[in-house]
Amino acid sequence: MIKIVIADNNFIVRAGLRSVLSQCEDYQIVAEVTNNVELNEALTVFEVDTVLMDYCADGFDLSVVNKWAKKVPQIKWIAITGDESGVVMVGALRAGFQSYIKKECDFHEIMDSVRETVNGARFFCGKVLEQIRRENINVDDLQIISADCDAVVISERELEVIRYIAEGYTNVEIADKLYLSQHTINTHRKNIMGKLGVNNTAAIVMYAVKTKLVSPNKYLFSPVQNS
Repeated sequence: MIKIVIADNNFIVRAGLRSVLSQCEDYQIVAEVTNNVELNEALTVFEVDTVLMDYCADGFDLSVVNKWAKKVPQIKWIAITGDESGVVMVGALRAGFQSYIKKECDFHEIMDSVRETVNGARFFCGKVLEQIRRENINVDDLQIISADCDAVVISERELEVIRYIAEGYTNVEIADKLYLSQHTINTHRKNIMGKLGVNNTAAIVMYAVKTKLVSPNKYLFSPVQNS
């Protein structure tokens, strides 16, 4: 029996996943949770084989994934989200997810993702692979990411730099605002790109919007400076 936790704050999504997964006799949903606190409690109380989680939903983040991926590596993690960027997806995989599907995936893809992941394989729906390739992220790199990898940790200072980059400020302007040298800002930018696995300013902006560091509306009306 494959024991599953559904982690999503949306009742309709949970009901849909419950309906799909309950059609397989050897799938058992042991808990449905709506935030990190409830997920921590469920993983402490129940024996769990896999977690289907929308880490982008309010109440969730990647810290709980990384924590349990290290603490109980036999638990397998499947991300199931809406339309996220390739950069955000790769960040999730680095945090500890083995597989990634989208909420619009069909019945068979959802069912297969659970079985394949629990059996030790990595499962990516076609739409996820297409998104990652479209953003020129090397899919082969995903094969070396394991649950033992550290999550991408962005410092408070780096978050400040990301916000200013996304709002269209130049390195000189950011340096002035933070009372730092331009060289230091250049170093922060390089470190940020390295941590996110990107090589241009547009990808940093996308990360900032997707992770809600800046408002999409604010970005739309701001000039984006070249890196």
